[in-house]
Amino acid sequence: MFDIGFSELLVIAVVALLVLGPERLPKAARFAGLWVRRARAQWYSVRSELERELAADELKRSLRETQDQMRDIDASVRAADAEARREFDAMRSATRAIGDEAAAAVEPPPAVTPTDHRDVPGDEPAPGDVSSEARDDRA
Repeated sequence: MFDIGFSELLVIAVVALLVLGPERLPKAARFAGLWVRRARAQWYSVRSELERELAADELKRSLRETQDQMRDIDASVRAADAEARREFDAMRSATRAIGDEAAAAVEPPPAVTPTDHRDVPGDEPAPGDVSSEARDDRA
């Protein structure tokens, strides 16, 4: 800050001794030392306060960045969850469709043939038709 060498301090001490005299010089030196200590203490206080504020600002910025990253991660996890649910639902519906097709292929519905008269209610044999009972009687 100030570049004061030994020779300059010696000149200041001689001038102070001549101006103040030997009786008042020790009191003036103590008074000057007191003010220098107070000024240094005030300077260190201001400097430490600034450092604390800068550290707090850095911490706040870091916290904000971490929160932004957490929001981004949360959004990506939610998107992945939604995509996985869509894929799962698509797989489930495809599996159901395949299962329905397989069940339909394994168990065909009973078919009614046009020659099968027993399945149709109220259908009686034609007059010239020989029923199985009549055939059994003839034999």
